[in-house]
Amino acid sequence: MNIENLNELPDWDDDAFGNEDGESWKPNPTRDACKAMYVQWNTVMIVLKAAFESMKEPADDDLMNKEMVQDQVDMVMGDAFQVAVKIKSSEAGMYILRMENAAIIRKHAQYIKISTNGFMAQGLMEEEHRRIVREEIDRFRKLFKIWIATFEKDEFEDEWGLFI
Repeated sequence: MNIENLNELPDWDDDAFGNEDGESWKPNPTRDACKAMYVQWNTVMIVLKAAFESMKEPADDDLMNKEMVQDQVDMVMGDAFQVAVKIKSSEAGMYILRMENAAIIRKHAQYIKISTNGFMAQGLMEEEHRRIVREEIDRFRKLFKIWIATFEKDEFEDEWGLFI
């Protein structure tokens, strides 16, 4: 791991979410919670990447070969980046979009947390690394709950009837 570049994600840019209605001075608890969540998810990604980089290589007689393990690692890291994308894109401000992104974020975060069990069961990941990843995801989940609590239903209707 390159100690010079621990940050996996681009920095949060408060100015990226232009406030055209002239109310940028007002508190925005949803955006603040979203930013805190994004920063914590970056920590999740750092420890996840470190856990993967310190994994043992599969033995020749293991069920999964090195290429299969790398494919699994790539899938988990892809899901991790998807969480970050969904966090940032939820700041478009629409209730339906936020709810949809929240459901996707939850699914990917749960998958990542559970995936560490498989790596550990295969003897590839140390228990301590798995524990650290899971603790960081649990911290993220607490911020996620705070974020969800700030959502306000808007006037747009969900044509699919899911987020009503």
